[in-house]
Amino acid sequence: MPTYEYLCERCGRFEEFAPISAQKREKCPTCETKVERVIGAGGGFLFKGSGFYTTDYRSPDYKKQVKSETKPKETPPAVKS
Repeated sequence: MPTYEYLCERCGRFEEFAPISAQKREKCPTCETKVERVIGAGGGFLFKGSGFYTTDYRSPDYKKQVKSETKPKETPPAVKS
């Protein structure tokens, strides 16, 4: 569910966690004054965990080692007619 940001004429800014299908808020939950929905910054991505660095960003030494261990594909001998 997204977080919507509103601007109240009296109270200032506040956020509301609501489903996309919900009607937009018309009045402030605190003072019942008219509110206006504000475009927020949105959510950022934060990649945490051990898997991202290990699998996506291998060291140059590791890449060299893998390259030296893999054998090139053998091409089949040419067919003489």
